Amino acid sequence: MPQLLFIAVIGIAAYYGYRSFVREAERVTAKVKREQKQAANGTHGTLVKDPVTGEYRLAKD
Repeated sequence: MPQLLFIAVIGIAAYYGYRSFVREAERVTAKVKREQKQAANGTHGTLVKDPVTGEYRLAKD
């Protein structure tokens, strides 16, 4: 019985580790694509509108 619990804990940890790895890989891929678009267009960043003040600012990662 302890072996089964140990294997279950390892399986759960592996699942959460895999999910966090995939999430991080998607985030990095999106950042790289955004930077490639900016380099192709010759821009220095993406502007986003601040809902409170209505001013445009550079987007932060």
